[in-house]
Amino acid sequence: MASLFEAITHGLSRVNPTIFTLGPFTVRWYGMAYLLGFVIGYFIIRFLNKRWKLGMSSDDLLTLLLIMIVVCIVCSRLFYCVFYNPVYYLYNPLDVFKTWDGGMSFHGAIIGGVLALAIASRQLKQPFLRLADLCVVALPVGIFLGRIANFINGELWGRVTKVPWGVVFSAAGPLPRHPSALYEAALEGLLLFIIMLVLALRRRLWPRGFMAGTMMAIYGVFRIFCEFFREPDVQLGFLMGTKWLTMGMLLSLPMIIAGVVFIVWALKRGDGPVVPFKLPGLVERSKLVVAQSSGLDDGTERGVPAPLKQGNKADTDGEAADQKR
Repeated sequence: MASLFEAITHGLSRVNPTIFTLGPFTVRWYGMAYLLGFVIGYFIIRFLNKRWKLGMSSDDLLTLLLIMIVVCIVCSRLFYCVFYNPVYYLYNPLDVFKTWDGGMSFHGAIIGGVLALAIASRQLKQPFLRLADLCVVALPVGIFLGRIANFINGELWGRVTKVPWGVVFSAAGPLPRHPSALYEAALEGLLLFIIMLVLALRRRLWPRGFMAGTMMAIYGVFRIFCEFFREPDVQLGFLMGTKWLTMGMLLSLPMIIAGVVFIVWALKRGDGPVVPFKLPGLVERSKLVVAQSSGLDDGTERGVPAPLKQGNKADTDGEAADQKR
């Protein structure tokens, strides 16, 4: 196994970051990874849409994909600039647009994903948490391809090591280092995708929010583990006077906590009545509580919108079909 991993790392380290150049037009593996991630993710989501019987059309799925692409890329880039290298981008603001040089934050992509799902939920009239459960199954594919591209770019290198698969990164000095980007590709990408796919293929749907919580919690654990092998960004270094705490660890802790909360909440709550994501929703939710506690059969009697009482038909139909089997 060690020799196989050594062959993979040294083989990938020789790959040219540029695929081809045609005049002023340059195609890089970094950009190609994002493109392939979204394309493969679309087909995974389309497959699960049919299996889960969510009832979304091809146009709905393309709308979801377009919203996710735009919002996630913007938030991922801005998050990196603000949290990982704010001083540089403060004095070089136009470099924010140079995404082809690398510098995208997965934690920023998560925040962008939440915003994108909120928009898509209103647009497509689908439960916010069910859309989140749908998208997180495909997300590890993008992580896998992105980390492979990071390694080919010669970035996100690890700490100095003596393991036989250590790689010398030209920008990091003459000593071999852990190929930490490949560790992340294996754990946060490949292994996490296998786990999420197995959960997604369950005959009966998990309660809304369970899949999203599981993905966040497991990713956070894997990311913190990989950070012990990854060299922190030079402009940040180790945090709080330690020799081990990194920004990646610090940003992953809230993901683990939020993921566990989502899992527990989803399992306890089950699939109650839902509506597409709406802000603000406190008034509608309070009316729902009053109506349910009063034992009203019709949610419209006291101004509660009917969808709050009825739930999402496409969502519940899928579970009824699974139970009949």
